[in-house]
Amino acid sequence: MDPAVQARADGIMSAATMAAAVFSQYDQQQVDRIVEAVFRAAFANRVKLARMAHEETGLGVWQDKVIKNVIASQLVYESIRGVPTVGVISHDEASGISEIAEPLGPVFAVTPITNPTSTAIFKILIALKTRNPIIISPHRRSQRSVAETARICTEAALAADAPEDCIQMATDGSRELTQCLMSHHGMALILATGGTGLVTAAYSSGTPAIGVGPGNVPVLIDPSANLAYAVSSILASKTFDNGTVCASEQAIVVEQSIAGAVRAEMQRQGFFFLDCDQKAKVEGVAIDPKSGAMSPEIVGQSVESVCRLAGITVPQGTRVLVADLAAVGPEEPLSGEVLAPIIAFYVGADANTTAKLCVDLNYRGGMGHTASIYANDEQRIAEFSGLMNAGRVVVNTPSTQGAVGSLLNTLAPSFTLGCGSGGKNITTENVTARHLLNIKRVCRKRPNEKWHSFDTSRYLDPAETVDGLLADYHSDH
Repeated sequence: MDPAVQARADGIMSAATMAAAVFSQYDQQQVDRIVEAVFRAAFANRVKLARMAHEETGLGVWQDKVIKNVIASQLVYESIRGVPTVGVISHDEASGISEIAEPLGPVFAVTPITNPTSTAIFKILIALKTRNPIIISPHRRSQRSVAETARICTEAALAADAPEDCIQMATDGSRELTQCLMSHHGMALILATGGTGLVTAAYSSGTPAIGVGPGNVPVLIDPSANLAYAVSSILASKTFDNGTVCASEQAIVVEQSIAGAVRAEMQRQGFFFLDCDQKAKVEGVAIDPKSGAMSPEIVGQSVESVCRLAGITVPQGTRVLVADLAAVGPEEPLSGEVLAPIIAFYVGADANTTAKLCVDLNYRGGMGHTASIYANDEQRIAEFSGLMNAGRVVVNTPSTQGAVGSLLNTLAPSFTLGCGSGGKNITTENVTARHLLNIKRVCRKRPNEKWHSFDTSRYLDPAETVDGLLADYHSDH
């Protein structure tokens, strides 16, 4: 380890540790005043920060990034505003158990290039709500916009009497510094939102980590669905910020009986079906031939940019490029995750075939993340939900907006979407403030009357049967 890097990491951690010590003494009223001030400052700068992120990264649509900043500030704030995070947060007299919330300590927050300012706002708010100092490590191509986000939030927090250094940046772009901070003995938690390699490094650091997995979201359009509505919803989701949200749809799956009608509706609404030559050219720029993974240069680009890179021409007004695919796997490169306005299209002979296709897509790089279905048949919805290895199954809802939460359902609004064991994550939930707390349980004596009235010496008799012991234990009051 370079001594200069180690010294830099030690300095950051020393300041964070001091901030944690001060923060731990704050009461709920002080915490809530700080969180409100930061929310207001971030919300007031939502357009400025969205424009900065778009200009710096070259990804997405700035107007959609404004909405992301609104979700990260207003909707996240509203979801955590009344949540107790200091001291006794619950007491059950019957059980005799009181729960006390305690902060974790310094949190290392990695932010992705796809959602730089919104993810920073979100993580700052949930960290401050739980009295945890936060150290932000942005993607190297979004450092300026994330630094400005942190500056705005820091000034607001300090003006509301937050501890010094409750928000810090690690912005020298050094992978060595990132690794040093992640494995630092003083770090309490890593919130890792980014590429698979980075998330893997976080889990390998020795520090507790909450990471996310990739999304390869299948969307099933069932024959019982309203086809025009389903297509318009998928369009609204897949084009949002040029498809940069990992919960955006990656493949549409339909039965043969409705394939023609769905295809016609898609064409009517601005989806363009690529021919074989066009499909091959799009594959060439969208997928890295060596790794088989999505090419970084395609992420968050418009249809026009994708076509220019691929050297193809499509009708004016095209909103999403569609590739007809026959298989799921390396032989069909576009059957994996592509965070751009490109989507696969599958036709299955019947319900069993389409279900199998969705499962295969789910297992091709999207385990644990999100799945989507459009149907007006509750049995079909239940069957699909049971089959999918997904933390979120969104029903008759744009997948992007549905998975992020709060806009079109009651999921917690979040820019860190857990994928559970399928995605090698610790939770399937939309991560929020309560995941950044240690909960201490104070347990008062409440004797188990059944146990005390039962002749426990009977357990010592090898002749006693399991059924006999259990029956007498449960009948003895």
